[in-house]
Amino acid sequence: MANILNSLSKVSRGVAVLSVRDIKKTFVQGGQPLQVLRGGGFDLHRGEIIALVGPSGSGKSTLLQCVGLLDKPTSGSILLAGTPVHKMDEEMRTKVRRQKIGFVYQRHNLLSDFTALENVALPMMANGVDEGAANARALKLLNAANVVHRATHLPSQMSGGEQQRTAVARALANNPDILLADEPTGNLDPAHASAVFDLLLDLVRKNKMAMLFVTHDMNLAARADRRITITDGIVK
Repeated sequence: MANILNSLSKVSRGVAVLSVRDIKKTFVQGGQPLQVLRGGGFDLHRGEIIALVGPSGSGKSTLLQCVGLLDKPTSGSILLAGTPVHKMDEEMRTKVRRQKIGFVYQRHNLLSDFTALENVALPMMANGVDEGAANARALKLLNAANVVHRATHLPSQMSGGEQQRTAVARALANNPDILLADEPTGNLDPAHASAVFDLLLDLVRKNKMAMLFVTHDMNLAARADRRITITDGIVK
């Protein structure tokens, strides 16, 4: 376990932190198999930003769930820094996910009863960081996301753009090596969407992370270093 956590941190720029090979995922609906992912793969390198595009229902979110260790592929391999994480048990996958992968979703998914500061600090505290240090880093992240003035506010007291900026800060809480984003600006109006995406790209590049993001917006996809596509369940 320690080997993968250490190895991801030491991977140099331009080296693959994530490798996906011949990935397949089949669900059972009404007693019948439904094959969502049918093969293919890609590499994601440190410092690289990749857009994942494809028609609705093509399996983009399913792929993100698998590479984010929230689900297991039916077959194929997922490697982080060369380690086959798809073979890990749930406890190990959870530890790797908490420490090395950040998530930004279409909806902010902030905890409604907690302030912006608490929402960002909680992932760190779950990883054993003491409350004082977690709060200090949370404030820095909220400041970087231009929402530090909302630190003591609940999500219901913030605008949609402010909530999503807070979600971006939360995704960076544990200084992940890989950031996964599923339509991160999909619920925002064009002006707020552009501002949040600018922030996301800026923070990812400054922190030398790798990012894979799902989008239907070809203007956003064009700002990635490259694109990969899912067509008929095949990752190209």
